[in-house]
Amino acid sequence: MTTVIEKISTDQSKPLQATDSFTVALVGAPNCGKSTLFNGLTGGRAKVANYTGVTVETKQGSFRTPGGRQMSLIDLPGVYGLSGKTADAKVALDVIRGQASEMRQPDAMLVVIDAAQLRTHLQTALQMRQIGLPMIVVLNMVDLARRDGVELDIDKLQARLGVPVIPCTATRKAGREAVLNALDELAAAPSAQVAVEAAPLKQVQQEARQLFQDVVLQEPALNKLTRSLDGIFLHPLSGLLIFTGIMFVMFQSVFSWSETPMGWVEGLIAFLSDIVVGITPDNWLRSLLVDGIIAGVGSVIIFLPQIIILFLFILFLEMTGYMARAAFLMDELMLRVGLNGRAFIPLLSSFACAIPGMMAARTLESEKDRLTTIMVAPLMTCSARLPVYTVIIAAFFPAETVAGFLNLQGLVMFGLYFAGIISAIIVAFVLRKTLTKGRAQPLLMELPTYKFPDLSELLLGLWQRAKIFLRRAGTIIFVVSIVLWVLTAYPGDSLETSFAGMIGSVLLPVFEPIGFNLEIVIALVPGMAAREVAVGALGTVYAVQGAEENMDGLAEVLRSAWSFPTALAFLAWYVFAPQCISTIAVARREMNSWGWTWLMVAYLFAMAYIAAGGTYWIASALM
Repeated sequence: MTTVIEKISTDQSKPLQATDSFTVALVGAPNCGKSTLFNGLTGGRAKVANYTGVTVETKQGSFRTPGGRQMSLIDLPGVYGLSGKTADAKVALDVIRGQASEMRQPDAMLVVIDAAQLRTHLQTALQMRQIGLPMIVVLNMVDLARRDGVELDIDKLQARLGVPVIPCTATRKAGREAVLNALDELAAAPSAQVAVEAAPLKQVQQEARQLFQDVVLQEPALNKLTRSLDGIFLHPLSGLLIFTGIMFVMFQSVFSWSETPMGWVEGLIAFLSDIVVGITPDNWLRSLLVDGIIAGVGSVIIFLPQIIILFLFILFLEMTGYMARAAFLMDELMLRVGLNGRAFIPLLSSFACAIPGMMAARTLESEKDRLTTIMVAPLMTCSARLPVYTVIIAAFFPAETVAGFLNLQGLVMFGLYFAGIISAIIVAFVLRKTLTKGRAQPLLMELPTYKFPDLSELLLGLWQRAKIFLRRAGTIIFVVSIVLWVLTAYPGDSLETSFAGMIGSVLLPVFEPIGFNLEIVIALVPGMAAREVAVGALGTVYAVQGAEENMDGLAEVLRSAWSFPTALAFLAWYVFAPQCISTIAVARREMNSWGWTWLMVAYLFAMAYIAAGGTYWIASALM
């Protein structure tokens, strides 16, 4: 990979060769505050964000120390030690080892570590001594660490590391003065540092843990609690059981807690329909408003309470720090099927939507790992599937308990999500053994301390996701409902003689063998715009036919119109089918290949067809 270098200084005519000044490399783990320190010292424009691996380019800036020395500062991508398993880490290590073709080896290193994350960042500082460059350890964010109750013996830390250790608050000018003075002293007497003999990684980790215990005089109780809880939550047996239990409770709650608010929304929709019926004559306009727009959009909006409950759990788990633990729990399983352990984060994002999950796969170092992750991301059950699952489950599975305490509907929902996960694992295994064969890398990431979520932040996150859901209902589903009403209502008096019926009848022979009827086939076409549109489309189709008269809602309509095997086949179809054009478009952009994109679409549709057909015929045989 070619290192991208951007010089930030007033002299834009000079090439990027650090020969006129003392060159210092900024080194450290992601999120330790390197870019903040770089900006503070140089006035540079490096982006600062709280995401691992955000610095994907190497940037250089110039500044003068209080002693008048000209300094050239290089902001390197974040690294965890000397492993260099990711592309950005390789760039950083090439620079500090003098192996980058664009410039010579730096004269010294500023190794930045987070004072509040000393336990994990000390390992990086210990390994950097093996390079042999003069170095200064910058103990950043000491103000936040002290605020949280952390007390350190900095003199002992400096003696044990054998290099200067400078407390720093990178966000403040006064907090950076000690760093500038230390650089002056280092540049005035640039004696070469003797490289420390390389040691096995486990030995370095043990040394880092022991050093942490020796220099930390007082540690916040929350940190100790975090380690105690991790002993339970990250245990191979108890951790997996707890994770499964949390997921199970989440899906049980989606149904149990949403029943009452969904009734409120359904009553509001019925009330709105009654108002429209009361103020409009019995003509095409009333049919458009009631059977088209209100029936179509309302069929989707009714699931807003379940969307909110689902994201309430997801946001709560993210903000408490548990989601990072879930990544570690799944890492072993991911490696067994050949998928990069780091891929769990993009796949976890795909539970909300496959699009950000695919984009997050950019952080994976291996092209084959990235392709595999993108190919299986659509199998993660995104939130757009929830309205589809919910309406079918509500129609065909009674709201009763199993084994005395399990909600049957929640159990079915859990099974559908689980089916998507297992399918993704199987597909990833097959791909890694065939088309994307290669060696997988283990997951390496920081685990945040456990904390109780901020209520305002949690509510804001819920509001943002609810707004996205409502915006889709108010735009895509609104437009589709109008178009589908026109196609369904004209030109004939029945669905078969309408435009929609004519289109559906062409496709019906393909889908009839797997148990789909004409209404389902018609709904699948607009459902390509977004998965949840299929629910609105079904609402419009049945409303135009008058099937919702004297009925309690779409679930009751489907219970009367579909057989149980057909309902199961429809659920199986949506576990696999890539019913979202936006997802396909993003996959094409991220993989930069029509071949891979069409392969993804083909295997998803093939799995959907086989799963739906198999489910339909097995269920029919058993009934």
